[in-house]
Amino acid sequence: MFLNSKNKLECFGCEGCVQVCSRNAIVMAEDKEGFRYPQIDKERCIECGMCRKVCPYEYTPVKHRDGKYVFGGYHNNPETRFESTSGGAFSAIVDAFCDKNYVIFGAEAKGLLVFHSYITNKRDIGKFRKSKYSQSIIGLSYRHVKRFLNEGKKVLFSGTPCQIAGLLSFLKVAHVNRDKLLTVEVVCEGVPSPLYIQKLDKELEKKYGAKISSLDYRYTGKSIFSCGKWDFEKMRIRFLPPPGGKWDFQEMRIELMNHKKMIVKDRWFNPFWSVWLKHLMSRPSCYHCKFAEPDRVADITLGDLWGVHLYCPELYGANGGASLVICNTEMGKSVFEMAKKSMYGHELVFEDALKYQGPMRRPISNNPDRDEFMKDLQSEMDYKTINKKWANPPTIKLLFQKYVWGNRQKVFIWNIKQKLRTRKECGSLHR
Repeated sequence: MFLNSKNKLECFGCEGCVQVCSRNAIVMAEDKEGFRYPQIDKERCIECGMCRKVCPYEYTPVKHRDGKYVFGGYHNNPETRFESTSGGAFSAIVDAFCDKNYVIFGAEAKGLLVFHSYITNKRDIGKFRKSKYSQSIIGLSYRHVKRFLNEGKKVLFSGTPCQIAGLLSFLKVAHVNRDKLLTVEVVCEGVPSPLYIQKLDKELEKKYGAKISSLDYRYTGKSIFSCGKWDFEKMRIRFLPPPGGKWDFQEMRIELMNHKKMIVKDRWFNPFWSVWLKHLMSRPSCYHCKFAEPDRVADITLGDLWGVHLYCPELYGANGGASLVICNTEMGKSVFEMAKKSMYGHELVFEDALKYQGPMRRPISNNPDRDEFMKDLQSEMDYKTINKKWANPPTIKLLFQKYVWGNRQKVFIWNIKQKLRTRKECGSLHR
């Protein structure tokens, strides 16, 4: 039976209960919607209650409310920024925290699946970069964190807020000293059902005779305005794009196993984003998430610097991606104080940033059509038919806002006005 069989809204899928069970009586099993839930083997279970004690739904870890430090900006190295999804702040944090005797945990994509794993050399950090819109399989990661901390190693653990909560609950029950643990969470807007991407996989195999080998949900790409090897820091030309430069126009890039075809879907024409952002296929608990609020459980919260063109356009950085960094604890602040030396940016007001971070204010809204959509997803209905029924094509207004008069154009005009204002002020001083 499922551990939370009465109400799946109460299970985040963090897997803490699986790893705390000394009898190995709990495993994760997929339900008909493709989401994984803990399942108990009654013959092995001794009813010790440890699975309940570690559950972050029943025993929520301490949340941090006051004294936050908020930063907006992007990595000074254009290549690091290009290889990241939104500014490269995670790489800067890794470099600052991981000096010696360290282990780094993160989510790694392998085909359609995402697994939590660890590395002991930060030069391998590339496997943890990029956004993965799939709930990762934690495996034995919490147990590994416990072992490394007990060995005296520094541990950086990155994941979604509920995964961080699951880890913290697990370590608390295990009475592990967490002084050398740094937790880094991503701003999460709910995890989609894997059934949707599986439908896409079947469609591509039918059309091209090969399954998906790798999938980049938010490829930033090479800008047609690429500045090559120019040194952005020395030249201070921040209104020109870096080697990447398509933050507003990200693409989904799919490589097939036969390596003969690269499938490219522009963000605003990609049906995945339409369906996901309508909240038609998220995990049930995501609609009632206890961690989608300003008070956070992790040391550091990372996200895209949405709204940058409205309240801090100087950090837009020519559409190359910008990071929002929120330090919730003294540990987070001390580490980021070193990390920000590798970044261009400045401190922001928390309330300003919060206006453009819906998932940090409240859980995602429940779509009344979710049940009907999920039935279609579980049926024999193919990928094209599902999208024809449920995905909305981009409107003329949206395309105009993004491609004709979008963020990049607005920031460009802002830069021109700033230069004219500066010249005018300098002229007044010399009179």
